[in-house]
Amino acid sequence: MFKLIDVEDVVRIPPEKFGKPLKQVAEEELRSKYVALVDEELGYVIDILNVNVDPIGRIVSGDGATYHKATFTLLTFLPGLQEVVEGDVMDVQDFGAFVRIGPVDALLHKSQLMDDYITYDKHGESLIGKQTNRSLRKGDVVRVRIVAVSLPKGGGMGKIGVTAKQPFLGKIEWIKEDVSKLQKGGKE
Repeated sequence: MFKLIDVEDVVRIPPEKFGKPLKQVAEEELRSKYVALVDEELGYVIDILNVNVDPIGRIVSGDGATYHKATFTLLTFLPGLQEVVEGDVMDVQDFGAFVRIGPVDALLHKSQLMDDYITYDKHGESLIGKQTNRSLRKGDVVRVRIVAVSLPKGGGMGKIGVTAKQPFLGKIEWIKEDVSKLQKGGKE
């Protein structure tokens, strides 16, 4: 889930950047500190918005920089367990597919794709169900449920696992086919 989080912090303005607009320098310094950060509580930090900097800073003995209070908003993505999301298939391998959800790729293991024996077509770069003949390829859009989230404490990318093995999950075309079959079955 995407979230906007209001934050207060102190930003260090290095002496070599004195003379440049304070807000611009503060935004650059905050971006280098926060953007692309992965945190257990925040999730994936995507961007910084609405930076406000106190024009009066402090000087610390032994450091030529100034320190200013700043308030800003973080745009974050924190995947939640059991959350249903849609994403694009970015890559297909013999063990499963990588699905782009928000700013990160989640693993859709082939055992979590469908109730069917799955084979990997190396030439077509697709996963194919033996009985259903349904295939999943790069570029397909899928609806999946997040079943595992592991965000690192000390940095790194983290891991997200998803499933499509529940009703109304999977490739969007499959969902439309299943809904159509249900509607026809209900009218008879």
